[in-house]
Amino acid sequence: MEIQFYNTLTKQKSEFKQLEGNMVRMYSCGPTVYSYAHIGNFRAYIFMDTLRRVLKYNGYNLKHVMNITDVGHLESDADEGEDKMEKAARKENKDPYEIAKYYSDIFFRDMERLHIQKPEIIAKATDHINEMLEFVQGLIKNGYAYETSKGIYFDISKLDRYPVLSNRNIEEQIAGARVDVDTEKKNPYDFALWIKAPENHIMKWESPWGLSYPGWHIECSAMGRKYLGDEFDIHTGGIDHIPTHHENEIAQSKGLTGKVPAKFWMHVEFLQVDGGKMSKSLGNIYTLDQLQEKGIEPLAYKLFCFTAHYRTKLNFTFDTALATQKALARLREGFIKQQEGTDKIEDEKIKEYEHKFLGSINDDLNMPAAMGIVWELVRSQKQSNQIAQLLLKFDEVLGLDLKNSKQYLAQNKNIELPEEIQKLLEQRKQARADKNWNLSDEIRDILKQKGYTVKDTKEGMTVEKQ
Repeated sequence: MEIQFYNTLTKQKSEFKQLEGNMVRMYSCGPTVYSYAHIGNFRAYIFMDTLRRVLKYNGYNLKHVMNITDVGHLESDADEGEDKMEKAARKENKDPYEIAKYYSDIFFRDMERLHIQKPEIIAKATDHINEMLEFVQGLIKNGYAYETSKGIYFDISKLDRYPVLSNRNIEEQIAGARVDVDTEKKNPYDFALWIKAPENHIMKWESPWGLSYPGWHIECSAMGRKYLGDEFDIHTGGIDHIPTHHENEIAQSKGLTGKVPAKFWMHVEFLQVDGGKMSKSLGNIYTLDQLQEKGIEPLAYKLFCFTAHYRTKLNFTFDTALATQKALARLREGFIKQQEGTDKIEDEKIKEYEHKFLGSINDDLNMPAAMGIVWELVRSQKQSNQIAQLLLKFDEVLGLDLKNSKQYLAQNKNIELPEEIQKLLEQRKQARADKNWNLSDEIRDILKQKGYTVKDTKEGMTVEKQ
């Protein structure tokens, strides 16, 4: 069965055909590790994971690269403001590399909690400075870049067309919120490839233009080319990447190789909160830990993401998230009932469900339709281990860890906890957040003496009455 994907580059849905053999080469824009990734960020990575799983379900092998931006991402896409890593380092009074490692570790922990498959190649920007330098030097040689007192800039006037993804007028193509007049730029929309570092800048490297550091866009172009070649199959990211970051990636690659790097460009829509935009000022940016505190598992959030197509906005509220948590419990209970069932299902009926599910996921990752088929199986009046096995097969795409349904249900049993025990658990949680492992162990022992067993799992802390 053919796969249809919507391509931002062509503005239409078309059949996906890989460029070479049975291998799909894919690049995904990863996190800038200066802070905690929030649930809006993770909608993009759940989409990335679903795409991976659908391709593998269809029999493809993957060579998938995801970058870690640990330098060069300025506060504004208009090449203004501080490097986000350096700003975080000053705020927390830590080394930028220490900041990057801390938030990278938490990001990958959260990936595991969501059962998001790790891409085959994780590429840290700071590990690829030489590749970026070579890319910039190649652009200068080809006549697509020039030097100013601030850095090396890409000359968009040399392109046959700019932009190509957003189809906006160049006068409307604003890099970020605004474009200041820089008299050294040949065009106000030229963007930074390499930035000359101020004296107090921490993260900087030797270059032909003095101590400096890379621009954000050049990182992805250089790392994508290193691992995937001049042309590859798919590039993914959020829709916020379309007008600037991905547009500039394409410009850079065309300047160096004459080619648009990816055949398919796929973008996931924004997550809204309570019907509006997520923002720090509104205090509505939530992490997986904060959802967990409200009784919402990471996998319940993943299931929630399947209630809307990736190209439509998704509105998060705690009421809908709690409802999805209950739905996840029903899904697990239904799976177990099917697992223990003895009814016989006709082979043709099983094949019919398989065909419908494949048709849904291959139709531009139509997960709401795919979940409709899953719920139809779970609610089937016939209870059969054949259905359970089919659900496990579908879970290769869903990534909801259905095989461990019994363990999750056991962990999530409501326990009437005395106030004293609740306070001890909160103290232990804070101790672990502070990395005070001795205090954490002491509280665990006290809880054990009082008849409660505490376990630390990748899903969080659980407590059972002995």
